[in-house]
Amino acid sequence: MMTQNMKNAVIDNQQDIEGNFVKKEMKAAVTHAAGDLKIENVPVPEIQDNEVLIQVKACGICGTDPHIYNGHFPAPMPLIQGHEFSGEVVKVGSAVSSVAVGDRVTADINISCGNCYFCRIGQKLFCENITQLGVHIDGAFAEYVKAPENNVYKLPEGMTWDEGAYIEPLACVIRGQERAKVGMGDTVAIIGAGPMGLAHAILAKLNGAGRVIISEMNQTRIQKAKDLGIDVVIDASEKDSVQEVLNLTEGRGADVVFEVVGSMPTYRQAFQMVRRGGTLVAYGAAPADHTLEIKPFEIYSKELTIVGSYAGTYGTWVKAIQLISSKRFNPNDIISKTITLDNLEDGIKEADKNKDTIKILVSVAD
Repeated sequence: MMTQNMKNAVIDNQQDIEGNFVKKEMKAAVTHAAGDLKIENVPVPEIQDNEVLIQVKACGICGTDPHIYNGHFPAPMPLIQGHEFSGEVVKVGSAVSSVAVGDRVTADINISCGNCYFCRIGQKLFCENITQLGVHIDGAFAEYVKAPENNVYKLPEGMTWDEGAYIEPLACVIRGQERAKVGMGDTVAIIGAGPMGLAHAILAKLNGAGRVIISEMNQTRIQKAKDLGIDVVIDASEKDSVQEVLNLTEGRGADVVFEVVGSMPTYRQAFQMVRRGGTLVAYGAAPADHTLEIKPFEIYSKELTIVGSYAGTYGTWVKAIQLISSKRFNPNDIISKTITLDNLEDGIKEADKNKDTIKILVSVAD
């Protein structure tokens, strides 16, 4: 006879009476082609010996997701998107030892081979065979996602699912801050007050910047930047952002400039905002086929440092977890709303077109 405890274990066909994970199908948002996303039942991912199966609890909509959905970002189809996630481990491979069923986790989306030249010199982002969850292989806009054990990080006790889902974007921002080498007393100018721009502004202050300036055209985002206590918020719909930065720096320009929009006009502004000897960070993801005319003599004569930053890794995941856990960074300051997986397509369209919405989180499971 099946006891009550056994009955409790057989929940939603996820476990057998001995508590082993047995569910075979899951709900997932599958992007089949540009503009073609369907909520479907698909097989639960099968894990290898070194992999972990995670029941997704929350997953953020990244700026990359609308690009993939619209066909503007190279990605294989069909694809389950979603890479900013948190969840609970429900199954582990036979070789896994660092995490166990029931652990609350997130995962670094960058899966490298470990053997190529770039992996061997510690630059896994340039791995010749790199795959990214939700970009090149199936991700977390689904009930379950799998990841290699080496990519999985446990969430600290007390961290919410929503906070855990913000670890990936924060890790990316930390990487950009480290590439910029923001220092004590620096004047930092940020173009764009979206979720990444706001996070850069918060972290620049944490890094000791003497003054943080952010420019933005959308009024909701302008108000959010003011609410977060950013030192100077420029309404770019009314004022010349470049001239305002020059006015605030006695004509010199900012020590560090982050372009976080990804458009050619704002990249041109970034070059005009940065001071001689300063640093310009190319953080905004511009379309791959767009070009920008620059004057090499200005780079040479101004001794500009120009760096790119596109993903978080190299220890930034640990730092992101610590910043959120210690309450030095609060993701809830940036998250605008939470939707269900069934409404994902509308959420992706809203994230793409409605700039009054800053960050959308998808609640996948209770």
